[in-house]
Amino acid sequence: MAKRDVDIVVISDVHLGTYGCHAKELLRYLKSIRPKQVILNGDIIDVWQFSKSYWPEAHMKVVRRILKFVTEGIPVYYLTGNHDEMLRKFADFNLGKFQLLNKMVLEVDHKKAWIFHGDVFDVTMQHSKWLAKLGAIGYDTLIILNSMVNWFLTAFGKQKMSFSQKIKGKVKEAVKFINHFEQTAADLAVDKQYDYVICGHIHHADIREIRATDNSGSVLYLNSGDWVESLTALEYVNGGWTIFKYNPADFNTEPDEEDKADSEELQSSMDVKVLLEKFKIETH
Repeated sequence: MAKRDVDIVVISDVHLGTYGCHAKELLRYLKSIRPKQVILNGDIIDVWQFSKSYWPEAHMKVVRRILKFVTEGIPVYYLTGNHDEMLRKFADFNLGKFQLLNKMVLEVDHKKAWIFHGDVFDVTMQHSKWLAKLGAIGYDTLIILNSMVNWFLTAFGKQKMSFSQKIKGKVKEAVKFINHFEQTAADLAVDKQYDYVICGHIHHADIREIRATDNSGSVLYLNSGDWVESLTALEYVNGGWTIFKYNPADFNTEPDEEDKADSEELQSSMDVKVLLEKFKIETH
């Protein structure tokens, strides 16, 4: 398929290194676009749940594709999240077109976009990190169970379902948390006089104008969603923001020459696994 030109792409909550990550789908998406800027807005690699015994080839290919953008001269900004928080000690690291940051302000057609992962608004993260990590393990287990159920549903010609999204949609506290998260982000952005506020973290893609609680103004709130359940990203093209939603029917699954090239030298993935294991040990 022909590659699409995208001015800015924002991706978050990929959770490479977990069973729930849809790395193959993300790889197809990354191969389908020709971005001018790439923003990885946190939780790209899940170091919380990282295990050397689970680092599939597809996960390494995603890393290689991102590095390919850098070598092609495309600016790549990696903003840290809670699942890759150990990288925060290396914030402001620059290597060519690659930058590691905790947050950033980006000028987009003379408008200011305030971009950060969003875990700073999560009370659980601030006061009970062990509970947040336990929840992450439970979430990953739910995703695995969900995948098994969806396999059977597909086999019988039934529509797939998402346990987590149903829970989030029906549990009053989950809905309240998402609403509070979005309003808090908007209030701070209005106070700082930004035009856009872009987050991840809550695995809920959205684009909408939100008015500040004190009615002092409004801001365009954007969330890139995730690549565990919703398989979404934010795209800025021709002066407008849209949510990209992955649809398998839109992608050619046949292997191409780039797939063959990506399969070469994958022994280097061991170096990445060793590096991540060191990061994980340092955080304990």
